[in-house]
Amino acid sequence: MKALALQPGTTNLRLVDRPEPTVTADDDVKLQVIRVGICGTDREEAAGGRAKAPDGARELVVGHEMLGRVVEVGKTVTRVKPGDCAVFTVRRGCGRCLPCAMNRSDMCETGDYRERGIWGLDGYQAQFVVDREQYVVRVPPALEPIAVLTEPLTIAEKAIDEAVRLQVGRLPDATVSPNWLYRRRCLVAGLGPVGLLAAMALRLRGAEVLGLDVVDAATARPRWLEGIGGRYVDGRQVPTDKVDDHFGQVDLILEAAGIAALEFNLLDALGVNGVYALTGIPGGDSPLQISGAELIRQLVLDNQVMIGSVNAARGHFEQAVEDLERAQQQWGDHVAALITNRHRFDDVGGALAHHGVGEIKVVVEWQTGGETVRG
Repeated sequence: MKALALQPGTTNLRLVDRPEPTVTADDDVKLQVIRVGICGTDREEAAGGRAKAPDGARELVVGHEMLGRVVEVGKTVTRVKPGDCAVFTVRRGCGRCLPCAMNRSDMCETGDYRERGIWGLDGYQAQFVVDREQYVVRVPPALEPIAVLTEPLTIAEKAIDEAVRLQVGRLPDATVSPNWLYRRRCLVAGLGPVGLLAAMALRLRGAEVLGLDVVDAATARPRWLEGIGGRYVDGRQVPTDKVDDHFGQVDLILEAAGIAALEFNLLDALGVNGVYALTGIPGGDSPLQISGAELIRQLVLDNQVMIGSVNAARGHFEQAVEDLERAQQQWGDHVAALITNRHRFDDVGGALAHHGVGEIKVVVEWQTGGETVRG
């Protein structure tokens, strides 16, 4: 079969021939890959950044945002059957800590986890993939056009879930409403795919959503945000310390930009009793000067919470599928408009390129019935 493989630490990403994986265990599930998303992690790997091949191998099959169709299952598998659409989760546990034993490797305590397509395990940019049933999540057939968005949505699902759990646990009035987010003002910083999907999940829960970025309002990402009822905030015109002056108190900030200076500056926009969830991972190691005393005073005196959130558990994948289904029912084809660039698996260079302000989500098509859409 064909696969896209990288020699970690280099820019040598190429189309290779690999043996087709087979079902060998009773709980194995084999998928024929339909499409795989491209994200910043993939581009970082392809540029020679953080990546690790499986033990004993020189190359890593990349790709972790996937959708496939079940072609074969082991005899004990009950969650999916041949013909179903499905996705696999990404992280695999260390085998030594309690969270990993509970299938919550997103909260691994040792750091010795592996991640498909990223760290120590081959990924999903291939014609076929096999994994165990505990890592598979079924997708309704109607979601096939957008289900490749499941994995990036899980990043937001986990962050939102953790933020709400914290607020419900600590605020005396939080249980008055069954949905703490309803009519809460939320700020999403960074309108890449994860940020826009976070805005979508928050809108589904009835939140008022502000989306902060530094692109022109007439470009693709702000327009998509406005299409789901969000409001665009141009950070070049409204400084972070003036957001509350313009829009009022912000109850939740979800950061998806990965810019260290912005991540700290955004605290100025957080309201009393607010919660701030960070999902972006800054690159580089440049020193950053912050007003530490002022920051701590604000966190303490305003009863604020700041948390980091990474990866996601199987339950977050299930929630993402459910939210994609609800979003499709509410906004129709507008959800699919998040996928702006499609490339055949033999056009890896085109898939990894940056396509300008019109790009939101790029995917690699492994099953194409027609001409590839580029740009």
